Amino acid sequence: MAPNVQLSFGPMLIGTFINMILYGILIVQTYSYYQTYKRDAAWIKYLVLYLFIVETVNTGCDIAMMYQPLIQQFGQPDAVKFFPTMFAAEPIVIVFVSTPIQLFFAWRIKLLTKSNWLAAVIGFFAFVSMAGGTWTTIGIVKVKLFSRKPELHWPALLWFLAACISDILITIVLVVSLSKRKTGFVATDDAISKIIRMTVQTGMLTALFAIGDVIFFMTLPHTALNFLWDLALSKLYSNCLLSTLNARESLNDMAGYQSQQRHAISSSGNRRQGDTFIEAPNHRASIYELDTHHKSFDATSSYPTRDVEYGITVTKVVETLQDPVPPMRETTQ
Repeated sequence: MAPNVQLSFGPMLIGTFINMILYGILIVQTYSYYQTYKRDAAWIKYLVLYLFIVETVNTGCDIAMMYQPLIQQFGQPDAVKFFPTMFAAEPIVIVFVSTPIQLFFAWRIKLLTKSNWLAAVIGFFAFVSMAGGTWTTIGIVKVKLFSRKPELHWPALLWFLAACISDILITIVLVVSLSKRKTGFVATDDAISKIIRMTVQTGMLTALFAIGDVIFFMTLPHTALNFLWDLALSKLYSNCLLSTLNARESLNDMAGYQSQQRHAISSSGNRRQGDTFIEAPNHRASIYELDTHHKSFDATSSYPTRDVEYGITVTKVVETLQDPVPPMRETTQ
């Protein structure tokens, strides 16, 4: 039976197009990050640089993967019989992107929740996913034939399920921990709500693509329809991390603007005499805290003048109201 070329190379070609589109978005996000966050820690900058280099290699590998059967070997039987040579690079490149990002979020969760075991569980599944992706690459090198693609089910299943579990855990833990940090202050709660929405959108997006990859891979083993999901996966991880890092400026601006508005209203005579704003002693309401070092803040402001190194910090402000003291009456002799 002749192989169905449309079901073999059609999904792979579409997946490559999506990968290249997301790579263009990644270029813009990377440029924006380096222009905006020049004071970030060196290791964060190196992580972003590492991801950009790996993603560039991944895009080149995907182009070469499609060029070989569709152009170089066009019309030859080997084009539809064997996997493209660069196809083996796909799984290991994806896990070399996803695992560092999942470990980054595990570290962030450790700072937010002060829980070592939650971070350890997420890190465990991240490393299991890397092992599964490496195993899948080794299997592709050994199998080589499209007809033997079902033999890759177990390593691929280990890879995708572990990645999916890690992504879902990251999303759930961040949403729960951030929800508990709402204080009742408008500026703080609005920033927290925006971070929660962004966490759900980014975390569940990668989990959705991993689940789609698993379902299509297991239920349609003799087609390449799973590559509609697979080839875009690494770019989704990188873009989600960059969008998280780049969102800090807008969140700081939002929190600072609302804090300034509150001060302006309070200073315009709309409060009773004796009203004062004081900073809660020794308190930092960390919304998106990713920094392990203590920083000094302006004691007269509810919003730090310096952006936090890795995240968003909004200082809680307490309003104290005092009734005016009535004037003393003069007594006549």
